[in-house]
Amino acid sequence: MRLTPVDVIQECQVGEGAPGAFFLGDAAAMMPELLERYRGQAQCIYLDPPFATGNRFVMKMRVGEKDWKGGHPSLTLTAYEDDQDRGAYLAMMRAVLEGARALLHDTGVIFLHIDFRMHAQLRLLMDEVFGEHNLLNEIIWTYQTGGRAKRYFSRKHDVILFYRKGARYFFNIKATGMVNPEARRNHMKRHVDADGRVYRSIRSGGKVYTYYDDDPVYPSDVWDDVSHLHQKDPQRTGYDTQKPARLLERIIGCSTRPDDLVMDLFAGSGTTLAVAWSMGRRFAGADAGKPSMHVIRRRLMGANVSYFAPPAQGRPSVEARALVGVGYYEVELTRYQMENGASTRVFPGLDALDNWAVGYLRDGVFFKMAEEARTLQKPALSARLRLPVLTGTPAIRLNDVLGRAMYFELDKDGMEI
Repeated sequence: MRLTPVDVIQECQVGEGAPGAFFLGDAAAMMPELLERYRGQAQCIYLDPPFATGNRFVMKMRVGEKDWKGGHPSLTLTAYEDDQDRGAYLAMMRAVLEGARALLHDTGVIFLHIDFRMHAQLRLLMDEVFGEHNLLNEIIWTYQTGGRAKRYFSRKHDVILFYRKGARYFFNIKATGMVNPEARRNHMKRHVDADGRVYRSIRSGGKVYTYYDDDPVYPSDVWDDVSHLHQKDPQRTGYDTQKPARLLERIIGCSTRPDDLVMDLFAGSGTTLAVAWSMGRRFAGADAGKPSMHVIRRRLMGANVSYFAPPAQGRPSVEARALVGVGYYEVELTRYQMENGASTRVFPGLDALDNWAVGYLRDGVFFKMAEEARTLQKPALSARLRLPVLTGTPAIRLNDVLGRAMYFELDKDGMEI
């Protein structure tokens, strides 16, 4: 049957939980659009921007059934180039931070995650944009992963600058509580009360202070209890600079309530969006890298989310057939071959595809009805999907291993009965 390539800039996925959105593009350049949609609505903004390292960061992709069975990626894509000069970097950050302030609700807060390279400059910039009196914490996130230095002390922490927009900000320390009796054992006597609860006591200044072991302990501004992701962590997506879910759970938990809006303008591997969704918060993210949208799409399968992206470049060779059933179409993908020059590698047949979906085009928007993706548990990609008969133009979306999403209309006249 005939397949017609179409340019689609929005895809809607109906799913569970609070609604969300992802925008593929540079946050500073897209700020007018983001402000038009979300001005004054965000309760929490988390930013994990480039750190001005001068390095290239990558996304490691599994290709085809063989890679998914073996669990080892064989393709490396550029996630982003962290190579802006200092002036351009700070100009970009100023635009993003000024936009972020406008995006925040009056009770909202922002967390800026940085390291030693731009800490001083961005601290001053945050003071300028948000007001130095609105600094709440300079959080130290310390970890033990990575190598060890011999010419200086090993750099084993990041800094998270925590600012409020105004005096009426929301913050819930109780959402961060942990049971940690180890923190109370030093110099304290152990007791057991009449109900069998263990507690510790200490005398200071003529008073006796009592602490129960099962009472929650709240973190200070030094976070040494959240581990960085190790290389074989099951959370790993293959995206460099990915942050652990537990870090974002703490940030989102203390600063938002269910159905509040959480935003991440350097969404990267999508941890902020995935955690916000799992916690019942609305979410919106942006990132300029195609690999970002690819991994986020995987992490948000089942979510109620819309994707906004410019049309992907390229025209691979695609063939499909569709059988007309009672109330549905059975769509079978029979060929996908990358165009010459799309990659320095050759991916045979459906190995070039990571996932695909069927749905309907309505007024230029693709509404996804069903999707198939490779996983560790199911490395083979099924070439058949069932599409219920609904209004609109039947279409398919194909995601290849280069991170591209391409859409094709299905010719109803070419469907087989």
